[in-house]
Amino acid sequence: MFSIFSRKRNFPVIDLSGIATDMHSHLLPGIDDGSPDVNTSLHLIKGLQELGLQNFITTPHILWDLYKNTDETIEPARLQLKEALLAEGNPARLSAAAEYMIDDYFSGLLQKKAALRCLRGNYVLVEFSFINLPFDWKQVFFDMQIRGYQPVLAHPERYPYLFQKNTVLEEILDMGILLQVNLNSLTGYYGKAILQQAQVLVNKGVIAFLGSDLHHDRHLAALRSSSSLMPVVQKVLDSGKLLNPSL
Repeated sequence: MFSIFSRKRNFPVIDLSGIATDMHSHLLPGIDDGSPDVNTSLHLIKGLQELGLQNFITTPHILWDLYKNTDETIEPARLQLKEALLAEGNPARLSAAAEYMIDDYFSGLLQKKAALRCLRGNYVLVEFSFINLPFDWKQVFFDMQIRGYQPVLAHPERYPYLFQKNTVLEEILDMGILLQVNLNSLTGYYGKAILQQAQVLVNKGVIAFLGSDLHHDRHLAALRSSSSLMPVVQKVLDSGKLLNPSL
């Protein structure tokens, strides 16, 4: 008689090496709601490496009500983590951009012509509120473009109002805004509705970037255990529109 305790759990094969660069994560220690310390950051990076990712552009929140991050907080955290990776002989390429909430503070940065932290080149990751569409979103995107930045909208599948009013999504695309979808949206981690909305974007062929948006070990576990992730990732790769490998 076999004991259930003797059985080893078999995880599906997850190979994200085709994506190459994870361009959305919260791996810098202690500066937002992501990794709380260096050891956790190292653990999460190793977990992502086991799934095939090797390059990491971390994107700490800049959300002025909660996370008042600037170069003065982001750079020390990046250097601390980079030094820890080097000490372990980990070859991961690590850089730091930001995930900007579109709010009054961000609008102020644009008005002051402050330099924004880019993913690479002129790509800047921004996010909306999960509850409401920002009233000035068109002006913000226009101002970014006038300043030479390419807006990348983080996880649009998680904004239900974009799918209730489909014309808004089309307007965003018509403005040339690039879309980034969370890998865990494709696993169903955030729920069925968000999975369905992510599938709409996959089927439309409008996904420019995939990112882990990794905050903690539960996100990593969901990626590791998903049996549905790889076929969808492959479909996005096959679209020829994914820009992650160019970062």
